[in-house]
Amino acid sequence: MKIAVIGGYSPSLINFRGPLLKALVSEGHEVYGIAPLDSQDVPQKLADMGIKFIEAPIQRTGMNPLKDLAALFALVKILKRIKPDTVLSYTIKPVIYGSIAAKLAGVKNIYSMITGLGYAFGQTSGKRGLLFKLVKTMYRVGLSCNNSVMFQNPDDRELFKNIGIIPQNKLTVVTNGSGVDLDHYTSSPVPEGGPVFLCISRLLKEKGVREFAAASVNLKKKYPQAKFRLVGPYDLGPDSLSDALIENWQDNGVQYIGPVEDVREELKNCSVYVLPSYREGTPRSVLEAMATGRPVVTTDATGCRETVIEGRNGFMVPVQDVPALELAMERFILQPDLMQRMGTASLEYIAEKFDVNKVNATIMKAMGL
Repeated sequence: MKIAVIGGYSPSLINFRGPLLKALVSEGHEVYGIAPLDSQDVPQKLADMGIKFIEAPIQRTGMNPLKDLAALFALVKILKRIKPDTVLSYTIKPVIYGSIAAKLAGVKNIYSMITGLGYAFGQTSGKRGLLFKLVKTMYRVGLSCNNSVMFQNPDDRELFKNIGIIPQNKLTVVTNGSGVDLDHYTSSPVPEGGPVFLCISRLLKEKGVREFAAASVNLKKKYPQAKFRLVGPYDLGPDSLSDALIENWQDNGVQYIGPVEDVREELKNCSVYVLPSYREGTPRSVLEAMATGRPVVTTDATGCRETVIEGRNGFMVPVQDVPALELAMERFILQPDLMQRMGTASLEYIAEKFDVNKVNATIMKAMGL
């Protein structure tokens, strides 16, 4: 079969969908990766995996209707040309416009993966409420074209049904996130010495970066031997954080590293992984930390709560609750034996539920492959 996978950021075809694309190729399918050309080396990397890359003018952020309409027509043209049997889209704009384009192009098998709801679903009233209503309507139109819809956690599936984005009887599947490649992210012992707390995230408010920094600054004053590292890129948009704020964190004991191409070394050098996000699909960085053998502190929020069995491989705290986050992190400083014990439990849980091979098998079955 010919299978087209549509994403909104070309490196994600490798970093997030690479194992799935490889699995599809290994089953003998002809696979196309469709996305904007965000990185010049992506086409060759995909070609080395046996995948054909096609550039599409999809803007990952922004709500320019003319540019989005141009993206829709470009996708229709691409799909009519390659004539895929199946289209799988992920992230908001590819899901909406990719699904509509696939329908217009006469594709019979159309699937979408909801990998997280993002800024538009953070607030349903006021100015952001208008954005929520618009995105809700666009999702409803796009997903009406789908044979079935995949979700990374059960909360998002129930939300989409309860607010009428998809009908109650719509065929849906929960995939346990994107999974993690346990051959690529391998376990390592917790390093000796003072504890190192790590957060890997785009610098956005709703990722909980502010809460991580506030708890870290407080703990640094009490425990100078502890280290607190923040890794990730700035992200432009209404939810972004200022340079001045990040500089203030650095002045008060938070080490800001910036973006890194390969996070494995950072994960191996940390003791505890922290992600106080407001909501996720299933947080990929948490899964990678678990595969490295690290305990997790995260929020009792959609997607995040799927990764932690409370008291077994980590702790969950309420969203935006800095004192609770600080206490959870402090437990590892006061009881350092928890790091290795809970890290071992993370390894057991990741193999049981989030192994990428198991997740890919679920996705391929949902697509009838």
